[in-house]
Amino acid sequence: MKKIGILFGKERTFPEAFVERINSKKIKGIKAEPVHIEKVMQGEDCGYTVIVDRISQDVPFYRAFLKNAALCGTAVINNPFWWSADEKFFNNCLMTKIGVAVPKTVILPSYELPTDTAHESFSNLSYPLDWGSIFNYVGFPAYMKPFAGGGWKNVYKLTDREDFFTKHAETGELVMMLQEEIIFEEYYRCYCIGGKHVRIMSYEPRNPHHLRYVADFKPSKEKIKMMTDIVLKINEYLGYDFNTVELALRDGVPYAIDFCNPAPDADLASVGEENFEWVVETAATYAIEKAKEHKAGKDNLTWGEYLRKSINKGSL
Repeated sequence: MKKIGILFGKERTFPEAFVERINSKKIKGIKAEPVHIEKVMQGEDCGYTVIVDRISQDVPFYRAFLKNAALCGTAVINNPFWWSADEKFFNNCLMTKIGVAVPKTVILPSYELPTDTAHESFSNLSYPLDWGSIFNYVGFPAYMKPFAGGGWKNVYKLTDREDFFTKHAETGELVMMLQEEIIFEEYYRCYCIGGKHVRIMSYEPRNPHHLRYVADFKPSKEKIKMMTDIVLKINEYLGYDFNTVELALRDGVPYAIDFCNPAPDADLASVGEENFEWVVETAATYAIEKAKEHKAGKDNLTWGEYLRKSINKGSL
């Protein structure tokens, strides 16, 4: 029996629907269940053919469990090794090399010294930074957000340099990005599952959280094709099996704003019934596909084009 597991935290609607959907298909030799962990022994198989990861970004114990599972042949969605290494600033840097438009962005050292460091730890860092060049490059208004993490936590909108210095002082040990504001005419949140299935959803990030999917942008067929190609390209290079990409259209050009969301919101109350149905069915179908393709004792992870080319000493 091939077991498909889902590892999750507080969420309920998507994990329960995902398990129910797979089991309702009654595919011989395949069943789904919530992951159950009693012990984690080094180098030992966890018993799952496929695991969909929805929570390890917040629980280091789970991330270690998933790496061990992957080493023993489990197809983990998403690849826990890449997810551990990835962050939003690198994503932006990569996009500049593969021809995807992104806002002008810089990374900033934390306002406070990281724990267990001293001023001498930063001997290679200029003080002060070249703030004039930084502000001229990004411009104002601008956004400041953590270079890793998500969920709209610690995101600031900044009006000018004085506003920046005031709010940067609130960020403690967080490493932040300063990013150009894209004044957009249309905005979309796009699911990508399996590197091939794309769902483009109208989205309004300026609304309260529970109303962000209450938007009615109407993209043409040409825009849908253009955005779909961008979403597929981003996920091809990053190697995520399950991710969302946010695109802001300015003067008809899609800018990738946030595209490192490997455990994206899939709650019924947030995304709405039609989007929820698509995510549940597509994720279930893809997990079944991965289970059928699974090769025992082999590497069953997805690796992005960036890493594959790097290993082969290719160039972007």
